[in-house]
Amino acid sequence: MWHFLRKISLTQWILISMALGGVFGWAFPSTAQDLRPLSQIFLRMIKSLIAPLLFATLVIGIAGHGDDMKRVGRLAFKSIIYFEIVTTVALFIGLFAVNLTRPGDGISLEAPKEQGTEFAAKQTTLAGVLEHIVPNSVFEAAVKNEVLQIVFWSILFSIGVTQVSGPHRETIIRGLDSLAQVMFKFTGIVMMYAPIGIGAAIAVTVGHSGLGILFNLAKLILTLYGALVVFILVVLWPVSRIARVPLGKFFRAVKEPALIAFSTTSSEAALPKAMLAMQSIGVPYRIVAFVMPTGYSFNLDGTTLYLAVASVFAAQAAGIEMTWGQQLVMMLTLMVTSKGVAAVPRASLVILSGTLASFGLPLEAVAVILGVDELMDMARTTVNLVGNCLATVVMARWEGEFDDNAEPNGDPAG
Repeated sequence: MWHFLRKISLTQWILISMALGGVFGWAFPSTAQDLRPLSQIFLRMIKSLIAPLLFATLVIGIAGHGDDMKRVGRLAFKSIIYFEIVTTVALFIGLFAVNLTRPGDGISLEAPKEQGTEFAAKQTTLAGVLEHIVPNSVFEAAVKNEVLQIVFWSILFSIGVTQVSGPHRETIIRGLDSLAQVMFKFTGIVMMYAPIGIGAAIAVTVGHSGLGILFNLAKLILTLYGALVVFILVVLWPVSRIARVPLGKFFRAVKEPALIAFSTTSSEAALPKAMLAMQSIGVPYRIVAFVMPTGYSFNLDGTTLYLAVASVFAAQAAGIEMTWGQQLVMMLTLMVTSKGVAAVPRASLVILSGTLASFGLPLEAVAVILGVDELMDMARTTVNLVGNCLATVVMARWEGEFDDNAEPNGDPAG
């Protein structure tokens, strides 16, 4: 029996735990809520990895090139162009889908608007996003897992390292390389707990929301899931073909991070494993270290598509007919306000509430959506994760540095 259990892969254990967690949450909804600490333990362990892992990998990825900062700037420029094109297409696919299916028709906005008002009060402006990028303290950014602030500070630190020559520079790089190797091993240790944490998260979700509410808002949920499938087929799939992504290796590498993202609704939880996975299939260390955390803030494909669907859904539910021109203006607003706020809890609802308030749409819709937001969050977080993984491969191809001979099961930590 022990030999049989050891042969079960981590992915299989995660799938088993998700199934068991779902059944337990459905059968014992009250008791399932007591499992929340088990899922929180997993998320806390993962979050504790992020700051040291990102700092070490980013500094090595940038400063390891010596004085070739043009190379880093070129990668940043290409990444931002790619992110903007893909997320813009995602917005328009969501806009088309919600106008086609009209999930808001027939929905009664009887929920109180207080929840929507609360989220709207947290809305971040473009000026706020730009200011938020720069941390008051790198230690505060690390404590709060402010990914964009950690990236910004790490880039400046990396540039400073390139300006230092001799043994001082080598000492910093060797020390951070050692830290990165330890954090990769640390990630592997934490992942051994993943089935327990993920099973508990699913049990809590099912136990809290139940199955009844799904039928009331099934059309909205199906619209989002359908639009995400279309996005994968008409955007991510052609991009993968153009970039000559080895799909077999890619899918095998991304399945575990994707399952973690889906079950925990947390990009943070899947980030360390995803970085390891992309290195294992041939994406260079420096590209993974830069593109993945940057995409975490600027390449939220699933979230931007969701925002397009949810904002027009609110208008439909309120019986407000918006012209295509008004919808396009709202999409442009979403394109700006959705950048750089991934670390905000329930960031998509914060952005949605602020947008609805700006366009005079009912905030009661946020309270209605909140009931099924976690189920929709599973899908959009997974697409965010897969889209960012694909972006690292695309950038590696664009830079001519993708290693086709890499072993998918290789250990990037060496």
